[in-house]
Amino acid sequence: MNIADVLGQVIASPQVHISAYDGSTNGPADAPVRVTVRSELAMRYLAASPGELGLARAYVTSELDVEGDLYDALKAIAERPSLGGMSLADKANVLRALGPGVLKPPPVPDQEVVAGSRFAHAVSAIRRHSKSRDKAVISHHYDVSNLFYSWVLGPSMAYTCAVYPTLDATLEQAQEEKFDLICRKLALKPGMRLLDVGCGWGGMVRHAVKNYGVTALGVTLSRQQAEWGQKVMAEEGLDGAEIRWSDYRDVTETGFDAVSSIGLTEHIGRAQLANYFQILHGKLRDGGLLLNHCIMKPTSTFGTMVKRGFINRYVFPDGELMGLGTIIKTMQNNGFEVRHEENLREHYAMTLRDWGTNLEAHWDEAVAEVGLPTARVWRLYMAGSRLGFERNDIQLHQVLAVKTPHGGAANLPLRPWF
Repeated sequence: MNIADVLGQVIASPQVHISAYDGSTNGPADAPVRVTVRSELAMRYLAASPGELGLARAYVTSELDVEGDLYDALKAIAERPSLGGMSLADKANVLRALGPGVLKPPPVPDQEVVAGSRFAHAVSAIRRHSKSRDKAVISHHYDVSNLFYSWVLGPSMAYTCAVYPTLDATLEQAQEEKFDLICRKLALKPGMRLLDVGCGWGGMVRHAVKNYGVTALGVTLSRQQAEWGQKVMAEEGLDGAEIRWSDYRDVTETGFDAVSSIGLTEHIGRAQLANYFQILHGKLRDGGLLLNHCIMKPTSTFGTMVKRGFINRYVFPDGELMGLGTIIKTMQNNGFEVRHEENLREHYAMTLRDWGTNLEAHWDEAVAEVGLPTARVWRLYMAGSRLGFERNDIQLHQVLAVKTPHGGAANLPLRPWF
């Protein structure tokens, strides 16, 4: 059996044409997506690590290429029941086609966080989700290049799910609406104090100070994010706005009227989740509100993010996704009264669509800035995540809670006010 036919048993689709280095082809010649297998190494990646990881390794290293929209390719491949990995028969066919050399373990791409990599060596002796390890993990992902992020994220520099007020809203309009929705949910008013944990480049801090007259402190473990945010706020002359390069656990101030956590919980870890909410509870005054915005699994029985999968190895080391039930239960068990919950998963699919469009528009510049393998990681990550939100493999929830005083007088409106 030739190479294209072997691969076709795993990813064949009417939307995909496959060509291989041995001259073989599979699939319609006029298919909108064209997959090219450039070397035996690509097949070794697929055979050694079936499913998404094998495909990712082959793609990131350019041993397997895709012409056409990568999202369309992943969507077509996802319809195959064999996406989860090669069957024993498939592996036997690969062995017959390539010989025993295909069983030789292939080299792990440099971009992958695995044992033996520079990153893994740096954190190998450090406990997961300790302050020092979290700092290294956040730096690994976020300290890529502010310029690169500006091309992908756009002027808002908001790296979390946007909220689209209409189907035809722009990414910038949707990010503005996301920040404003959170401000409304937190019932911010002039003179209030806001703590934004995991503040990124400071979008929430800037929006709240500009539009709601609050005093806001944002903290991030990324030095590049903090420096960028500090510079922009100084240029804008924003009084009452601060971005601090710090772990949220090191914030000494208390008595905040509101806390926003936008895209941080994914980095906390199940084992640290109770402590996380205890700390945020301790930062609020009685009657203060918390808005927790994070990616979640669709149920609480799925466990956490696959530790050996593409996302954890290439994008979010130590990332852990939990279900809504786990998040809410932990909030309730650590002093919070949950008042509202909202699922925004379709909005995240749209956000990733627009980030992907931005990346393609700046592809050559992005490759020059961060290198082809890293750019390919991001292209694959965003296309795959978009598909995951569309297919309900992952979700994005906002949970609003209050630190209800002893006696139960939360002093909130009878119905949602936002």
